[in-house]
Order: sequence, then C-alpha cells, then structure tokens
Amino acid sequence: MKKKKIFVAVTNDISTDYRVHKICDYLTSKGYDILIYGRVLPNTIKVKRSYQIKRIKHFFNNNFLFYAEYNIRLFFYVLLKKYDFILANDLDTLPACFFLSKIKKTKLVYDSHELFSEGPELQGRKFVQSFWRRLEDFFLPKIKNAYTVSQSIVEFYDNKYQNKMGLIRNIPLKNDILNIEKVTFPTKNRTILYQGVLNPGRGLKPMIKALHFIDNLDLVIIGYGKVESELRDFVKDQKMTERVHFLGRIAREKLFNYTKKATLGMVLEEPLGLSFQYSLPNKLFDYIHAEIPIIAGNLPEISRIINEYKVGVLVDNYNPETIAKEIKATLENEDLLSDIKVNQQRAKNILCWEVEQKKLDNYFN
Repeated sequence: MKKKKIFVAVTNDISTDYRVHKICDYLTSKGYDILIYGRVLPNTIKVKRSYQIKRIKHFFNNNFLFYAEYNIRLFFYVLLKKYDFILANDLDTLPACFFLSKIKKTKLVYDSHELFSEGPELQGRKFVQSFWRRLEDFFLPKIKNAYTVSQSIVEFYDNKYQNKMGLIRNIPLKNDILNIEKVTFPTKNRTILYQGVLNPGRGLKPMIKALHFIDNLDLVIIGYGKVESELRDFVKDQKMTERVHFLGRIAREKLFNYTKKATLGMVLEEPLGLSFQYSLPNKLFDYIHAEIPIIAGNLPEISRIINEYKVGVLVDNYNPETIAKEIKATLENEDLLSDIKVNQQRAKNILCWEVEQKKLDNYFN
C-alpha cells in the first residue's frame, strides 16, 4: 500500500522547533511520508530525522518581503507535486498552503503555535498588526481542521470565528531520545534556570534585578534570540556578571542534562499582548519532567497547570522584590519542595507527548 504524503510548512528553525519535530515523528511512526519545507537560517544545527527536510535559502529573511518570498516560493514548489495533506504551521505559512489546498483539492491542517496577530513584537505597530489580523479574519473561519497550543487561544478564536479549534499542547516526550552526558554549570551556587528563546517579555530583566535580594542563587540562561546582546549589557549595568551565566544554544537532545541540574525553573512570561497572556510555554512542562520546582507568573494558562498539578509557586507581580521574596520562601520550605517533587512525578505521566500526540489522529486519517 502506498504511503500517504504530508507536506509540512514552517518558517521557524527546523532544527530547534521541538513541536514540529514531535508531530512529524509521530506521523512518520503512523506510516505517513513526511516532507518539511523550511528555510536556511544562520547558525542552525544540522539534524538527522526520520523524515525528509527541505531548506530553501531566501533572499530576504525579515519583514514583509520575507513572508511574501516564502509564500510565493512555497506555492510554486508544491504546485506540481502531489500530497495527501498540507500542514501549515502558524499564520505566516498559511496563505500559500490555503490556496494550494483549494487548487489541488488537498486536505489542509492548520497548527497555530500562538495567538499570532497578538504577539508582543506587534504591539504598538498598528499597520503590521492590522495586516496579520486581516489575514486571520480571512483564513481562520474557512479552515475546518485546526488546532492550537492552549485552551485560552482555543476560546479566543472560537469566540471570534466560531471555528472550534482543537487543543494539542506542546508537551515533552516522557520517553525521549536523549544524549545522556555529565554537565556542569559555571557556578557552585544554587541556580534558577531560564531556557528558551531570548525575546522581549520573558521576565529576564525582573529576574536579574531580583538577584540583588537573594544570596547564593545564580541565574542560568540557555537559549538565543534578538535581545541577547541587550540582556548581556543589562547584566553588566546591574553588576551581575558573576551571577548570570549565558550558556547559549544547546541541542534539544542534550538540553535535559542541563534542565535537571537546576535548583528552580522560571516561567515569568509577561502579559505583553494576548499572545503572551494566553501562552503555555513548553519549558513549563520541561521543568515538570526534570522535577525542578517552578517559579511562575500568574498568567491564566500557566497558573492553570501550577494550580491543578501543584508543581510550583506563582508570583503576584513582576516586581523584583516580590519575585525574590517568593523564591526565598520556596527554597526555605522543605515540605513544599518535597511535595512539589512528588506532584511532578505524578504529573509528568499525564502531561507527556505520548498521551497528547494521539489527538493528531483526529486530523490525519
């Protein structure tokens, strides 16, 4: 029997987009033939996968010209090929995928990784935000097979478009393939860990300031992004170069070695637009799987997990002294730390990709 073929469109870095990888790996295991179409990015990591990857080098890599070039080139790449499904990841891949699905009468599936038109980078940019909102207004009511990453985003889109998106959260594999190795942090102090993209609104500046009010706790930052140089300058300004450690980009297969070494994990996303307010960061689940207590901001999706599974502590606001107070109280409460560890051991058997991935069968069949 001939394998059914799925074309997957993504603009993110294929080598580090764990959600796209998990979805494609699962669909490959179900007997589908997968091709991911992405782009060449600087400093990307070469990866070996169970599916095909096609990367295109673009003339433009930012702003409107990039999105236009990407969609035009994607359209003509697929136009003369045959696929059984087209999977569009996020709104920036959707125009070409939508029209291809209509022309070729191919089933379209849409994966919304975030509330795209309400992202923090669009706040205050009325014309650009209006453009993305209009794209959502045009496409989303017409798409019957779509899912997203948090219940709040499901409800937002359903209230606006009555499109009944599904929910498939970005949760780690319980039995992931890992390269186990012994790693060390560049400090002997206890540590609070941030891992993820270094973009605005991740709570890193308040956390750096909070270190002034805590002894024997350092901040470890794993990741890369547009505000990295700004953060490094901020660390110098705060005279915190001895207590804030940048480890850079670490391959997903090795990351867990570092995650489980931390004392605490931080999920202090700030409500910069509805996209962040409704976000459910995958590092939240990474910390649960690594069994490290979580210090988290009181946003709806994050607090839902913290409160339901009792896996961390919520801070009321992003004042550095408030953050420091909650961290110190948590570290001094041995009973609380013990309870959190037990709760995380239970939660990670429920909050795992092995359970979550089965929802994909509703869209690819």
